[in-house]
Amino acid sequence: MAGSIPSHINSISIPLVENQTSEFGISENITDYLMKEFYDSGILSIVDQENAHSILKGEITSVDEGPYTYNKLESVSEYRYRINIKIEWYDVKNEKNLVEKNYSGFGAYGLSGDISTDGIDNDNDGKIDSEDDNEFGEPRSFAANVAINKIAEDILNDIMTTWWG
Repeated sequence: MAGSIPSHINSISIPLVENQTSEFGISENITDYLMKEFYDSGILSIVDQENAHSILKGEITSVDEGPYTYNKLESVSEYRYRINIKIEWYDVKNEKNLVEKNYSGFGAYGLSGDISTDGIDNDNDGKIDSEDDNEFGEPRSFAANVAINKIAEDILNDIMTTWWG
């Protein structure tokens, strides 16, 4: 049945995501976002690894950052911050991976230092600056959080919609 988690899986453990990059603090942020997504969804109880029916393991494989758009003077006006992560969702009872997939998410930021007035759609939601009530904070950190949130949403969505046989 599509969109149905196997009946024997009622809980998940989400250990700290491994970080293969030099980006400080990103493991904790991604792990926190994943736990929040699963908690908010209510589809599986979050428990410690010893009591879990399934385990969600992650490994940050790369963080890329570079020019995204240029202005008329051919200067960089916007940067893209991208995170790539490998995820495995493991079924403890059947001792097999249910999902093995690479995910990527990005956020954009400018050099102005104030994302609430930079003229950029920092979270790719079709709104900019005063139209978007969540565009505030340090530009690079905001872009990282947008990328992390997108990855967490995509992982939860895949787990909820994967076919099992």
